[in-house]
Amino acid sequence: MTEFTADGVDRTTTLKVSGLTCGHCVAHVTEELEALDGVKDVSVLLNKGGQSTVTVLSDVRLEDAALAEAIDEAGDYTLDAVERDVRES
Repeated sequence: MTEFTADGVDRTTTLKVSGLTCGHCVAHVTEELEALDGVKDVSVLLNKGGQSTVTVLSDVRLEDAALAEAIDEAGDYTLDAVERDVRES
């Protein structure tokens, strides 16, 4: 699921997620992502009816499959895109 690193660098992963419509949606997505190993913080910029931006701060590289599974577990939401901090390219 995650790849642990010893460099101590925080990583920022930005997700584009469709289907979030309210604060409850935000809470469900936040809860599922925070449960992933290595996640330190999750923030959501809600765009009702469009793509919301979810920013995940972690101390490990989060795998796309783990992120997609967490979004799926949160509810009827779609992970549209994953963008990583340039240090991870």
